[in-house]
Formats: sequence, structure tokens, C-alpha cells
Amino acid sequence: MAQPRELRRRIKSVENTRQITKTMEMVATSKLKRAQDRVIAARPYAAALAEIIADLHDPALAEQFPLLRRPKGGIKRAAVIGITSNRGLAGAFNANLIKETIARIKALEQDGAEVELHMIGKKGVGYFKYLGRAMATATQEITDRPSMDDAIRVINPVVERFEAGELDAVEVVFAKFVSPLSTPATTLRVLPVDVTVVDADTPTPAGSAATNYILRPSAVEIIGAVLPLYVRNAMYRALVETAASEQGARRTAMKNATDNAGEMLDDLRRTYNRARQAQITQEISEIVGGAAALG
Repeated sequence: MAQPRELRRRIKSVENTRQITKTMEMVATSKLKRAQDRVIAARPYAAALAEIIADLHDPALAEQFPLLRRPKGGIKRAAVIGITSNRGLAGAFNANLIKETIARIKALEQDGAEVELHMIGKKGVGYFKYLGRAMATATQEITDRPSMDDAIRVINPVVERFEAGELDAVEVVFAKFVSPLSTPATTLRVLPVDVTVVDADTPTPAGSAATNYILRPSAVEIIGAVLPLYVRNAMYRALVETAASEQGARRTAMKNATDNAGEMLDDLRRTYNRARQAQITQEISEIVGGAAALG
């Protein structure tokens, strides 16, 4: 049995750890509320863009817009944008995102495509550097409060290359925020834009709504303006949903750590009390034995 002094030292250490994890849980809970509000605010705009694209889409118009272009002969060159967080202590959050990114790369390569990787977040960048995997871009400066400017900075160069015909597909791997306890790693193909299901949350088949409109300006001009907005918004939503998912995962991980520390403290205190009781009993026995010897 461990000595009481050693047990007191371990109890103090676990108490300090529990205090840290409890504080981190409270901070993550506070950040989660704000991040969740950003996710909710972004969804109506995405749904509106999706509805406009679906209503105005026409196969005759599609040929005029590179963002709708389907590759002939299959996907030969694709870009995968993987999003992770800059910090850890979030359970398996980053590991799941990295696993999904690797799975998408392998699936595309097995189909004969050449894949270039764009990573966002220190955890993902560090992992693929460790593997020796080449990255076309490695972005680490985006905070846990991403903005539309961050999304534009990431996606615009890729969009330009897609329009130029250098890429046949662009996919984004992110954590979809379903609830604080459910943040599955998800892959979204943002380019070419699929007008049959232009939004994962609000499937809108083309022509599902009335299309008897008088348009000013023309449908060509409207689609030409809306398509880039939709792609940028898809990237922005991937960033904010991943940020919200990170806080949810961190809150869950820290709550579990706090609960485990509490259980460990209970065990240590019971062990300490038994050790202390045994020590006191031994001291009493020694005193009684000494007194009997003197008598």
C-alpha cells in the first residue's frame, strides 16, 4: 500500500487537474454557444442560394458557367480541402477528420485521379507533415471564429483553377455540426456545383418550385452572380460548422476528464483513509506494546 504522504501528493495533483479540465469545459461551453449561433445564422442564406440556383438552372445555361462543368471522361485531377482545429484536447475530433481526409484521398486515387491536398488547421498540417505527404497549401492562421474573408481566401484560388480547367473536382472534409454530441466527419463536393442537391441540409431538386418568373437582370446574369456566392458560402459553412463541432467535442472531452478525475479522487481518498487508519493502528499498537514492556 502506498504511503499517506505519496497519496496526499497524488490527490493534490488530481485535484489540480480536475480544476483545469472543469475550467476548460466551462470555456468550451461558452464558446460553443457563440459558434452554434454562427452556424444557425449561415444556414438560411445557404438555403436561399440553393433555391435560386435550383429554380434558375437550365441545361442550356449550364454550358456557359465553368462552375457547373462536369468533367468529360471522369475526374482526372481533384483537390481535397481538409479542415482540422489548431488545438487538441478534444477527444477523437481531429483524428476522425484526418481519417476521413485520408479515406477521400485514397478513394479518389483508386478511381484514377491525381489528388492535391489543401489542409487547414495546425493538427492536420502537422500530421501530414509527419507522414511526408505533400500539401498544396497549409493554412494555420484561421482562428476558432472563422469569417467569410477566411473562406474566400481559402476557396478563391481553388475556384480559379477549377474555372481554368486545372481541376475536375473540389471536395471539403469538415465536421458537420448536428449537435454538441454529434459532429461526424463529412465530405462535401463543392465543385462542380450539383444543382440537383445543392445543399446537404436542404435538398432542392431542380425545377421543384414554380419557375414562371420575369427576371431583371437575366437568368444568365443572376446565376453568374449567385454561383460564386454559393461556393464561398459552402466553404464558410464548413469552417463555422467545424469550429462549433470542435467546441462541442472539447466540452464533451473535458466533462469526461472531469468526471474521471472525480472518480479517481474518490478511490485515492478511500485508499488514503485506509492507509492513514492502518498507520494510526500501528502507532497505537506500538505504544501499547511499549507500555506493556515497561510494566
